[in-house]
Amino acid sequence: MNFLSRAIRGSPFPATSLALGSMASTVAGSSFVAFKSAGKLADREICHVQHFAPVRSLSLPVGGLRYGSRRLYASSVVKAQVASAEQSAPGADQKVESPVVVVTGASRGIGKAIALSLGKAGCKVLVNYARSAKEAEEVSKQIEAYGGQALTFGGDVSKEDDVAAMMKTAVDAWGTIDVLVNNAGITRDTLLMRMKLSQWQEVIDLNLTGVFICTQAATKIMMKKKKGRIINISSVVGLIGNVGQANYAAAKAGVIGLSKTVAKEYASRNINVNVVAPGFIASDMTAQLGEDFEKKVLQTIPLGRYGQPEDVAGLVKFLALDPAAGYITGQVYSIDGGISM
Repeated sequence: MNFLSRAIRGSPFPATSLALGSMASTVAGSSFVAFKSAGKLADREICHVQHFAPVRSLSLPVGGLRYGSRRLYASSVVKAQVASAEQSAPGADQKVESPVVVVTGASRGIGKAIALSLGKAGCKVLVNYARSAKEAEEVSKQIEAYGGQALTFGGDVSKEDDVAAMMKTAVDAWGTIDVLVNNAGITRDTLLMRMKLSQWQEVIDLNLTGVFICTQAATKIMMKKKKGRIINISSVVGLIGNVGQANYAAAKAGVIGLSKTVAKEYASRNINVNVVAPGFIASDMTAQLGEDFEKKVLQTIPLGRYGQPEDVAGLVKFLALDPAAGYITGQVYSIDGGISM
């Protein structure tokens, strides 16, 4: 048994690697398996509540309210506030008015599911990709088939110029950016003792610095209208770590810390920032792992099954669009079948 096999044997997740998305790769010379990122490179109404003193005697004469000897007439302002509160209350049936959304790493896997879900909800979606142009175009076509609008943009989110051009493309086309979903990510898995600086830096640059660059660019636009929502896709690995993924775990944990800080800094600007941390998510690649290996993996998941990209997309859609999510910020949501309990 080689060193890698022994190290993995001591992990709570034998012969597995938890990473966002689900493309698996085998480390040369070992039985170690890593679940790679789905992407190759790889946004409220404020209800003001008024408090009134208790009313001891109340009659309702025509034309107004009587409190003691004084008559209070309902003003048009109060009526307007009540109507606004009713409309913005959680559960109210509201139609989203085509928010502009940027989804990074959206050509496949989780990013694709998120882009399609938001597009189907009526959003205008910029589909970012790094190398998978054909796949990204297919995502855009599906969004348009749903009756939505979509653009594709090829660019590396770890590059400032690419990100600036991407944001400008969305603003030039649709006038603003309401929602940013930072999903792009990669893995370069190996044990720490064997990890090259280039493998560390490449993952940190894209998975963490990329989130920083995109968030900084988007918030400059959101601040102008004092409104916006940002959802950052981390990983369960950022919460519990994993053998062979020091770079990936560090980047994903960094995304959580970054998100909480940004949530505090921009709360006064009505910009919500939250994190979604997926665990094992099914893909074509996980389907090729074999029955024996799949059985071992599923034994580590309390719900006993893989998650689906649509599971993650549903949560992102809620955080991005639902009025009920307007009071949520700085939170981390694990969607991992219970593996991080």
